[in-house]
Amino acid sequence: MRSLVPLVLALSLAACEQQAPTTTPDASPDSGDESTAAPHPYPRYSAKQFHETTRVRGSSFSPDETKLLVMSDHTGVPNVYEQPLAGGELVPLTTGDEVSKYAVSYFPKDERFLFAADGGGDELNHLFVGEKGKEAIDITPGEGFRADFGNWTADKSGFFVSSNERDPKSFDIYLYDAKTLERKMIFKNEGGVLPAAIDPNLRWLAVDKLVDNADSNIYLIDLHKKKPKQVLITEHAGKVELRASHFSRDGKTLYYSTNEHSEWDQFWAYDIAKKTHAEVLKADWDVLFFKDSEHDKYRVSLVNQDARGKLTITERASGETVDIPGLPPGNIEEASFSPSETKLVLHMSTDRTPTDLYLYDLEAKTLKQLSDTLNPQIDAEQLVNAEVLRFESYDGVQVPSILWKPREASAENKVPVMLWIHGGPGGQTWAAYRPTIQYLVNQGYAIFAVNNRGSSGYGKTFYHLDDRKHGDADLDDCVAAKAYLQGLDWVDTDSIGIMGGSYGGYMTLAALAFRPDEFKVGIDIFGVANWIRTLESIPPWWDAFRASLYAEIGDPKADRERLEAHSPLLHADKITKPLLVIQGANDPRVLRAESDEIVEAVKKKGVPVEYVIFDDEGHGFAKRENAIKADEAMKNFLDAHLRGS
Repeated sequence: MRSLVPLVLALSLAACEQQAPTTTPDASPDSGDESTAAPHPYPRYSAKQFHETTRVRGSSFSPDETKLLVMSDHTGVPNVYEQPLAGGELVPLTTGDEVSKYAVSYFPKDERFLFAADGGGDELNHLFVGEKGKEAIDITPGEGFRADFGNWTADKSGFFVSSNERDPKSFDIYLYDAKTLERKMIFKNEGGVLPAAIDPNLRWLAVDKLVDNADSNIYLIDLHKKKPKQVLITEHAGKVELRASHFSRDGKTLYYSTNEHSEWDQFWAYDIAKKTHAEVLKADWDVLFFKDSEHDKYRVSLVNQDARGKLTITERASGETVDIPGLPPGNIEEASFSPSETKLVLHMSTDRTPTDLYLYDLEAKTLKQLSDTLNPQIDAEQLVNAEVLRFESYDGVQVPSILWKPREASAENKVPVMLWIHGGPGGQTWAAYRPTIQYLVNQGYAIFAVNNRGSSGYGKTFYHLDDRKHGDADLDDCVAAKAYLQGLDWVDTDSIGIMGGSYGGYMTLAALAFRPDEFKVGIDIFGVANWIRTLESIPPWWDAFRASLYAEIGDPKADRERLEAHSPLLHADKITKPLLVIQGANDPRVLRAESDEIVEAVKKKGVPVEYVIFDDEGHGFAKRENAIKADEAMKNFLDAHLRGS
């Protein structure tokens, strides 16, 4: 994966279906009046119970390989901890309930550690060095910029950091000395490129340059030259997406992903000396990433196989697949080898259980579960599995979707359904464990996640079907999804709503404004209401993505008329159905004004509208209490306006 451009990935494999018992003594009913709820032969869990499930992330090994550096939010706010590999309780390394802190890496030669924190969701990350018994040091001090960890040098004497402190629109690259923490700039970004990979031997830098949302290039820069030039290494014809991933440890090869040769992202290798390209990994789905262990003994790769992750581990010398006996069925989201190549840490979840850490000893061939993050008050067998489905849209296109169906749903006991629209544009909903989804399903609401045209994961043709058609073609997929649901005998056909976050929030508002008779309610979670404002106020550090965004959505100047026609705020007078809006006050992507104004406009029409604002969140939820409050607001809103009396 790109080390210098932050990406977020959520992946999942399904667990086997299990028959659930009818009661559990640890369950407690959700708050609120349930007198009108459908009968249910299993316990209702509260939003608080679901969100008291712990999030755990991180897999950096300590130098002696006896513990991991991880982020955990078991106190309600993300902090940094040590996870002993022998098992046992987490050891706190950072504290506090105001600022969320995220584990980055141990120092390779001592037990200092790096962690990241921003300003309450503003995405202006800073990097800190922590050490037991000492106050943390902000090694990227200042205001109004973000800094991201890249990687360690080959000899572990230093590490790379990307920062836009010099120019808000461009990320420069700095090399930090691991002992002194002194730094020097090794690449001054003159703009227009995205630093993507650095040779750990400090010779080469690979940068991506986006032409538009379907076309990009990779340039190689020789950092040893006094006046380094950007050398194009990916000449091609037509529209091709190319993204630099990482260099080999000897710095002789650059690995990159491309969809030049098929519908799918494949991994190829560029031999720097020979100037030749060769295929490395391909599949009939997108290959998401691969990486090799410290001394190239093992290779791990992950494929996005129909909204579920398929991970493969191979021994490179023999080419044989490494099986992990005893590993339960589920999704391996991440895998990290220890420097000695004797241990492997897996991040794994199932449809019914959140991500847990597993340790596999490659020599002893033993597996140990290091964490158990599901709230013990919740019985996983009482939850539901995700089902991958497809329906035919208005023009014959097959649209993939994920269904979470309440256990009580039947032809005799029909249930309401909420369409769930992912973020993006260009995102994808996976068949993954999500506390919000499981909570709403547990409360009797089916969730039907529509991966409408324009979603990633289904080939480049499908991905580009909605370019400059947002609020039209993609929205009609949602209308077709409703028609599909109405053909299922367990669906309450008069009680179908729509919800989503970010781009999914836009789709919710667009559905209520432009297809006002289709959906009974809408829940907008920090969604775009006015494309003109959003495109004109994108964060400066997204400047290299600007051409890509304009190609996909539209240019706020050249395409102003079309964007205005598809901005729900400018057509709020057409909204007649109840609306719930949820917003983070510090959101740098979708400004609070977007939500303020859509709420005010709908309220003026006398339409039921509820508004929940979180002063200490940005584009998403970092703090547990806020996630609980948001979920409770959703459930109460749906009880009142979708299920009704």
